[in-house]
Amino acid sequence: MAQTLAEKILARHSGRDSVKPDDFVMAELDLVLGNDITAPVAIKEFRRLGAKTVFDKDKIALICDHFTPNKDILAAEQVKYVREFAREHNITHFYDVGDMGIEHCLIPEKGLAQPGYLIIGADSHTCTYGALGSFATGVGSTDMAAAMAIGKAWFRVPHTQRFNFKGKLRPFVTGKDLILYTIGKIGVDGARYQAMEFGGEVVSELSVESRLTMANMAIEAGAKAGLFAADAKTVEYLKKAGKDVEGLHPDPDASYHKVYDFDVSDLEPQVAFPHLPENAKSVREAKGIKVDQVVVGSCTNGRIEDLRQAAEVLRGRKVHRDVRMIVIPGTQQIYLQAIQEGLVQTFIEAGAAVSTPTCGPCLGGHMGILASGEVAISTTNRNFVGRMGHPQSAVYLAGPYVAAASAVAGEIVHPEEVLS
Repeated sequence: MAQTLAEKILARHSGRDSVKPDDFVMAELDLVLGNDITAPVAIKEFRRLGAKTVFDKDKIALICDHFTPNKDILAAEQVKYVREFAREHNITHFYDVGDMGIEHCLIPEKGLAQPGYLIIGADSHTCTYGALGSFATGVGSTDMAAAMAIGKAWFRVPHTQRFNFKGKLRPFVTGKDLILYTIGKIGVDGARYQAMEFGGEVVSELSVESRLTMANMAIEAGAKAGLFAADAKTVEYLKKAGKDVEGLHPDPDASYHKVYDFDVSDLEPQVAFPHLPENAKSVREAKGIKVDQVVVGSCTNGRIEDLRQAAEVLRGRKVHRDVRMIVIPGTQQIYLQAIQEGLVQTFIEAGAAVSTPTCGPCLGGHMGILASGEVAISTTNRNFVGRMGHPQSAVYLAGPYVAAASAVAGEIVHPEEVLS
C-alpha cells in the first residue's frame, strides 16, 4: 500500500506494514521533549502516576529555554524543579544556561531528530523536526508524563495534504515567506489535525534552515505535523551533527486528502498582519507602517542562515533612532558562529542588542515586552493579541530580510529599498 511520509513513520513505529488515515495506533517513541514551562507539570504527573524511572534516559530531552536565564523567582523555581528531576534520572539530554538553546533550534543541531523518527514534545512547535523527515508533534504535559514512563503514545493517523511549490524564488524570498503565503491561502485551521507534506522543485532547492522554518509553522495552519522528504541535503545537515542517516521519501503514488500546487516565481516577501498568521500580504502592502521594535530570532528564525540574512541588510547601516532591535541566536553554537563570522559585530555596530539564546519576547516572556500602542515586526511565529506584551500592542510577522530592513527604515519596507 502506497504511503505518505506520516503514514510510513506511524506504521513503522506501531509494528504495522501500513496504516490509513483515521486509524488509531499505539506507537514507540524516539524522543520525548519538554521545556522549563511544560516539563514541571509533566514531572508532577509522572510522580503522581507512581513511575519510578523513565523509560530511557537517552530518549528524553529537557531544555530550559522559555524563561532562561531566569526572569524571576517563579521561573527560577520552575527550572530548579526540572534540573533536580534531570539529575535524579540522569537524563542525558538536559540543557541549561550556558549549554542550552531554543529547543527547536537545539534538537536539530544535536542530531536528536532524524529521518523516520517519531517525536512528541510538550510544546506546539515540536512539528519543526518534520523538516528532517521526522513525524514530530506537540502534546500536553500529561501525555509527556506518560511517555516518559512507558516510551509510547497513541495517535490517530492524520490525513495528509500535499503542498507542491514550483518556479524560482525571487531575491529576499525564503522559507518564511513560503509558509506565511501558504497559511494565508488555507487559513489557520486549513490543515487542522492533518499532516502537511511539502515538496516540489522549489523545496528541493531550499536550505534545511528554511525547511525548519516552514515545518515550525505548520502548527499555525492547525496541522498535526509538517513533513519534508529527507534528501541529500538532510543527510549532509545531520552528518555535521555526527549522525549517519538514510533518506526517507513518500511513495510516488501515495494518496493525499488535498493537493496544492503553487507557482511562487512572482512571490514577494510576505508580512502577516495582526492578529493572525493567516493575514499574510505582500511586504509592499505593509509599506509605511511605523515600528517600535524589531526581533530577529526564535525557534522559527534564530538559525545562522537567518542571522546572516539580517546582517546582510544591516552591514554598514544603523538601526533607526526610534526603533529597538533585538537579535537572539537560537543556540550557543549559533551564537559562537555568529561571533566568528563577524555577525555580532555587525549587529552591535548597527545599534542592535544581542541576547543569549532564549524564547524571551516571542511569547511575551521577557527580553522585549511591548507597551500599549507599540508595534513590532518579528521573525517569530505568532502575532495573536497580546502575544508579545500589552493586549493593545501589535505584531507583524516576517522573515529576517524584511525585519532588518524595517529596523533601518523605522517602518516596514521591502529589503531592496534599504539595499539600493
